[in-house]
Amino acid sequence: WSSCTSIGLVLILTFLSILKMRGFWNNHQMKNFPPGPRALPIIGNLHLFDLKRPYRTYLQLSKVYGPVFSVQMGPRKIVVISGYETVKEALVNQADAFAERPKIPIFEDLTKGNGVVFAHGENWKVMRRFTLTTLRDFGMGKRAIEDRIVEEYGYLADVIGSQEGKPFDASKIINAAVANIIVSILLGKRFDYKDSRFLRLLQLTNENMRLAGKPLVTMYNIFPHLGSLLRANKALLRNKNEIHAFVKVTFVEHLKTLDKNDQRNFIDAFLVKQQEEKSATNGYFHNDNLINLVSNLFTAGVETISTTLNWGFLLMLKYPEIQRKVQEEIEQVIGSNPPRIEHRTQMPYTDAVIHEIQRFANILPLDLPHETAADVTLKGYFIPKGTYIIPLLTSVLQDKSQWEKPDMFYPEHFLDAKGKFMKKDAFMPFSAGRRICAGETLAKMELFLFFTRLLQKFTFHPPPGVSISDLDLSPAISFNIIPKPYKMCAVPRS
Repeated sequence: WSSCTSIGLVLILTFLSILKMRGFWNNHQMKNFPPGPRALPIIGNLHLFDLKRPYRTYLQLSKVYGPVFSVQMGPRKIVVISGYETVKEALVNQADAFAERPKIPIFEDLTKGNGVVFAHGENWKVMRRFTLTTLRDFGMGKRAIEDRIVEEYGYLADVIGSQEGKPFDASKIINAAVANIIVSILLGKRFDYKDSRFLRLLQLTNENMRLAGKPLVTMYNIFPHLGSLLRANKALLRNKNEIHAFVKVTFVEHLKTLDKNDQRNFIDAFLVKQQEEKSATNGYFHNDNLINLVSNLFTAGVETISTTLNWGFLLMLKYPEIQRKVQEEIEQVIGSNPPRIEHRTQMPYTDAVIHEIQRFANILPLDLPHETAADVTLKGYFIPKGTYIIPLLTSVLQDKSQWEKPDMFYPEHFLDAKGKFMKKDAFMPFSAGRRICAGETLAKMELFLFFTRLLQKFTFHPPPGVSISDLDLSPAISFNIIPKPYKMCAVPRS
C-alpha cells in the first residue's frame, strides 16, 4: 500500500509539473491573458523560433495573434507588444506600469543587477537619476561636448584620408572615434586609435555584443541550468571580468587625486557621491554600481552610434544619388566650414537621411525586455504584475500605418511636401518611456556631426570590381543588428 501511495504521489506531482510548465495552472489563463500559439511540454514555443533572428518570428506571430500576444519560452510566459499604437500605449501612456526590467540570467551573471541598463527597483531609479544629471553636467547636449566631437571628427577624417582612396574597412576607426566621446565624459581623456588598452577594450565590447546574440545564450536565458555547458557564457563572463578590471584600475587612479570641488569627469562625480554616502547603511554609490555603470555607458555609447554610422556609410555606397544630395546640401549650407550642430536646422535633407538610416538599420529590433511593475490592462488584455514584456521596436519602425514605404530606404519619410524636416512619433530607435536611452541627445549630436563631416570631406564608393548590386544589406548575427563586414573607398573632395 505504501509503495502504491508513493507511486501515486509521484504521478500526481509529475502531472501538476507538466500542467504548470504548459501554463494551464496559471492565473494568466483565467484573466483574459493575451493569446498565443499552443505550447509544447518543457520547450514551450521554442520550436517555432529562428533563434538567430527571433524578431522575425515575433513579426510573423503578430500577424496571426495581433498587436498584443504571448509566447511560452521554456517555463516562462512572455508578452510581446507590437505596432506603434500599442508600444506607445504601453511604454509612454502607461510608462510606470511597464518600467521594470526582468531578471535575465545572462545579464544577472554579468551585472548582478548593478549599473543602470539591467538594474531593478530603487537602485535603477537612483542610478538613472544620477546618470542623467551627471551626463548633463559634463556637457551632454552642450557646446563643450560638441567641441570634443568636432576635435574628434578631425582625427577621424585624417585617418580616413591617409587611406588615399584605397579600399578599407572603416568600422574599427569609426568605433574608436565614437568611443572617445563617451570616454571623454567618463574618464576626462581621449585615446589614440592605436592605443593597445583602448583597442582591447573595444575588442572585448564588440565580442560581448556578438556573443550575447548567439542562440546558445538565448537557450541559457530560457534554461539557466545549461549555463555550465555553454562556451559563449564563459567567454562573456571572462570578457566582462577584463573590462571591469580596467574600470576598477581607472577609478582607483582617480581616487588618488580626487577633489570634490573640482570634479573632472563622470567617475569623479560618482566617487564624490560615494564619499558623501559613507554613513548610509543601504547606500547605492558602491564600487559594483560604479563599475557596471561605466561599463553600461561605454557599451551603449559606442555600439549604438558606431553601428548606425557603419550602416549609414554602407547605405551611401548603395544609394549614391542620396549621398550626392547630402553633399549638395552641405555645400550650400556649410561650405568648407567645420560642421556644427547649429547647421542641422538648416539641413532638412541631411537630417532626414540620418533619421532614415536609424529607422532602416533598425539596430535594436527587440527592445531590451521590460517587466510589468503592476497589474495592467493593455488593448483589453489583462497582464499581471511581474510579466516579462518584449516591445517589438522593429514593428514600430516598419509600421505600415506610419511609414509610406517601410521596407525601403526612403529619406522622404522625414520630409513634408515643402521639403522641411518632419518629426515622426513612430521614430523610436532609442525606445520610449522610462527606460528610453539616457544618451539620446548625445547620440543625435554625434550622428549628425560625424556623418556630415565625413561626407563633406569624402565621397564614398564601393571598391573596384564591386557593383552596387553586390552590396549586401542583410545583417550579421549579433545582439544588435550590425552590417556584415564591408570595405569602401573614401575619395577626397576638393
